[in-house]
Amino acid sequence: MEKKALNALCLQIEQGMFGLVGPNGAGKTTLMRILATLLRPTQGWVRIYGHYVDTPEGKAAIRGMLGYLPQEAGFHSKLTVEQELDYMALLKGITGSVERRRQIAMALEHIGLQHVRRERIHALSGGMKRRLGIGMALLGNPRLIIVDEPTASLDPAERVRFRNLLLRLSGDRIVILSTHIIEDVSHICSDLAVIKNGTLLFHGSPRQLVSQVEGQVWIVPEQELREEHAAHLISSRSTREGIEHRVLSRAKPSPSARMTEPTLEDAYLWVVQRETRRG
Repeated sequence: MEKKALNALCLQIEQGMFGLVGPNGAGKTTLMRILATLLRPTQGWVRIYGHYVDTPEGKAAIRGMLGYLPQEAGFHSKLTVEQELDYMALLKGITGSVERRRQIAMALEHIGLQHVRRERIHALSGGMKRRLGIGMALLGNPRLIIVDEPTASLDPAERVRFRNLLLRLSGDRIVILSTHIIEDVSHICSDLAVIKNGTLLFHGSPRQLVSQVEGQVWIVPEQELREEHAAHLISSRSTREGIEHRVLSRAKPSPSARMTEPTLEDAYLWVVQRETRRG
């Protein structure tokens, strides 16, 4: 049976930070590759700044305004940071040496790697390599930047640094962040879409998503957790008083349960679990 990676997906993305979230296998990478003109949609259409991705003219125009950082970015490990940026600038058609040096200097300033510009790439940390990937994407001053799962392997400090970098870059362009880490989206995105099995489950602001579960998130002590709560369980944690469970329920789920403020993660899990129960 043929599987649809994306199913009747309809989205309009505006300038700023846009979060595309969903579980692994949801279709996020497929959509990113279509937007980056690496895949052609089998049905429907995709238009970016007036250009269609499935025409030769449109593909050429889009690639000229695109910066793309895939999930598995490839680097020439024996080159220095500066040499890698220079190589990418040439691939992007920036042939003038003066202009190339100017753009490389600007990229290094944006990503904060001036101090390691002569270091070989194999000596960089994972976070530095992700920032280098953004620096390569920035060359040519793209109007659209796509980053696919950029923080999955980063430590907390590098994740924060990378999120702040993306936010700064989104001021005058579209930046699309594809991720399954809800914390990244909650901090920097003003607009988001949730997809699962290639289907759009939600599109709107983080605040609009959170509002859908207001008054429905409860803290339930371990001794009062019942079997019927299992399908609505969000998370559990250990406290000095014992284990507590975070449960979604329209009605008070147990005698000692206390209502708590919902988070974006609560709302995201509610949307995804709701679709699972429907299926």
